[in-house]
Amino acid sequence: MMNRNWKQWWRCAGVRAVKTVAQTAVAMIPTAVMVTQVDWVTVGGTALCAGVLSLLVSIAGLPELDEE
Repeated sequence: MMNRNWKQWWRCAGVRAVKTVAQTAVAMIPTAVMVTQVDWVTVGGTALCAGVLSLLVSIAGLPELDEE
């Protein structure tokens, strides 16, 4: 872990986190009948939380880095 290329790790973990945030937000939007009824604060907060969790899970290892 100490010999890890941290710049590459952050790039891979960041891409994974952004994808997770987008997937979570898209998954939560259909819970409302109309777009005006979407609780955007809840969607944003939940998506942000999912992104943070994705970064924490990435600490255990990223398959993208293990392949190289």
